[in-house]
Amino acid sequence: MKILRRALLAGAGAALAGQALGQAAPVAPIKPKVFTDFGITRTDNYYWLNQPTDPAVLKYLNAENAYYDQQMAGTKETQKKLAQEIKNRIKQEDSSEPYRDNDYYYYTRYEFASEYPIYCRKKGSLIATEEVLLNGDEMGTGRPYFQIGDWAVSDNNQLLAFSVDTVSRRLYTLRFKNLATGKDYPERIHNTSGEAVWAADNKTVFYVRKDVKTLLPYQVYRHTLGTDPKTDSFVYEEKDNTFNVSINRSKSRKYIGIDLNSSLSSEYRYLEANAPTAQPKVFQKREPDHLYQVEHLGDKFYVRTNWQAPNYRLMMTPVATTGKAAWTDALPRNPVIFLDNFEVFKEYLVLNERKGGLRQLRVVSLKDKQEHYIPFDEAAYTATVGVNREIDTPLLRYNYTSLTTPPSIYEYDMSTRTGTLLKEQSVLGNYNKFDYVTERVFVKSRDNKFIPMSIVYKKGTKLDGSAPLLQYAYGSYGFSQDPTFSAARLSLLNRGFVYALCNIRGGQEMGRQWFEDGRMAHKINSFNDFIDCSEYLTKPREVQVGATKLKQQFTSPATLFAMGGSAGGLLMGAVVNMRPDLYKGVIAAVPFVDVVTTMSDPSIPLTTSEYDQWGNPANEEEFKYMLSYSPYDNVKKQAYPNMLVTTGLHDSQVQYYEPAKWVAKLRAQKTDKNLLLLHTDMAAGHGGASGRFKSIDDTARHYAFMLMLLGKNI
Repeated sequence: MKILRRALLAGAGAALAGQALGQAAPVAPIKPKVFTDFGITRTDNYYWLNQPTDPAVLKYLNAENAYYDQQMAGTKETQKKLAQEIKNRIKQEDSSEPYRDNDYYYYTRYEFASEYPIYCRKKGSLIATEEVLLNGDEMGTGRPYFQIGDWAVSDNNQLLAFSVDTVSRRLYTLRFKNLATGKDYPERIHNTSGEAVWAADNKTVFYVRKDVKTLLPYQVYRHTLGTDPKTDSFVYEEKDNTFNVSINRSKSRKYIGIDLNSSLSSEYRYLEANAPTAQPKVFQKREPDHLYQVEHLGDKFYVRTNWQAPNYRLMMTPVATTGKAAWTDALPRNPVIFLDNFEVFKEYLVLNERKGGLRQLRVVSLKDKQEHYIPFDEAAYTATVGVNREIDTPLLRYNYTSLTTPPSIYEYDMSTRTGTLLKEQSVLGNYNKFDYVTERVFVKSRDNKFIPMSIVYKKGTKLDGSAPLLQYAYGSYGFSQDPTFSAARLSLLNRGFVYALCNIRGGQEMGRQWFEDGRMAHKINSFNDFIDCSEYLTKPREVQVGATKLKQQFTSPATLFAMGGSAGGLLMGAVVNMRPDLYKGVIAAVPFVDVVTTMSDPSIPLTTSEYDQWGNPANEEEFKYMLSYSPYDNVKKQAYPNMLVTTGLHDSQVQYYEPAKWVAKLRAQKTDKNLLLLHTDMAAGHGGASGRFKSIDDTARHYAFMLMLLGKNI
């Protein structure tokens, strides 16, 4: 999610083409590699950058970092001030809202100046003595990168399984702890997906192994606590490399599930948690273009499925008969509403739906089928089901945020239809949400679709075309980008920036067809949508203010910035090839830009599981279509906007050499004198630096880049 899109461990870089570092940008040597497919010849001059054993690669990356440092030297103080400003909004000592699970209250907390969370619990009551499960700050101290993945407590509350990544390759090491004694078990299970699921016997743990080369999770194993992992029992292997494997425990705790998912097809296998050595049963055999997910409640399974329902529907089936032939509608379906997710309770169902691009929460009584929606009144917001581990309760936890409302947790009594705010994220520094304005508009695309766009700015910002604006989008994998709050973003808004979030095709904000219209042979729609939104933002519009009609303009090409990461970086790469004139600057974070070459190599992480997103280059028609928009293949001699490109040496999603090759080719082809910078984090991967404060430096870097281009260093 997969923020998806893809890292091979790097190796090393090029000569500076006879130029001193302080005088010119690095120039990567040209070493042509020729590819011929379907009579089409491609020459890749920088293919050599993918060789991890070549000392020249690290040299080149370090040279680019040195050039970045030189060009951004004048912003050092700006970056420090921005980073401190953002940190000053964060409550140093803070904790999450506790949730109840199996007679314990679980929460995380941060101590003053700590980078990583401390995982805690209290038995029976919030006034009970705190028990520390994991001290992430102690575990991560002194490490360039540290991340706790999944963690799970056994049914008897005495044992903890948890996973750790210290490289940023998303290859997690699974470990175990005795919570009664506080002692760690000696065994370590390497190269896992990070997930851990306990069986009901309090000694058996299920986990998923990854292929260390492709990074695909593909095998399920069963481990008995206290034994050598070499003797672990094999449970299942997925032979189709377009599928990913994950595991779970049903909310009822009765079943252990194996989820097998590709982009367009899925399958669920399950076994009873009290019979961990049993062979998993197939719930419903996989079929082309059929996606489904399963949850257990009482004598039924509930199934969210797109079978004869492109926007999904909720069905149910007896526990004893799980095949599709036995499924019946749990609720009448509305084909216009997109069913995003659902939650089961003993007496209620909660459906997280999408309408008009925004999420909504529908509550249905299982007793009498009466239903209602939880009301929300902001123009653009996000409401999602929260952590709800208990089944026999009328209380629903849900999350709420908007472009101006910090992340909030509510407890909603479904029987009385009343809600209580439990916690709102603290924003220090006298933040007042009413000092900011949110707008939601629908931009008409060139093919007469309507693209949702959520916009926020501070009151008093001039809308005469002079304001700088940061436009952001993703538009891939059906991942929806909802309007959420960012305390860091205030540093832009308070300096007169406008922020615009575009829900371009490729996501699922407007339903399943919105996703279908932005993938495979329709991918060009994603790029066109973003450009059409840019055109809207840079042109005058007529608005009604009371009885008066006014002309407003959010920004202009001289002050418009675009940003996208991962598959959103692909978006940036395509857009700057198509309409470089529209943007003052572009930030492409960990961008997937070498589409054809990457998708042609099944050994590269995540490639095979994404054939349904981009296409398989072994197919001529799909090859030619990908080639028509692949950012790296379509770099040409023209002027490009100012650009900051970032990557991580250990990126598991987008290999470091994609952005490195792209920048090298851009340097050789572009005809302008605009800034082109590549920054490689030599200790991180796809998500950037770990820790709650370290990652702020990445944000400060992005903001300082834009402010520098505007001549607004602080």
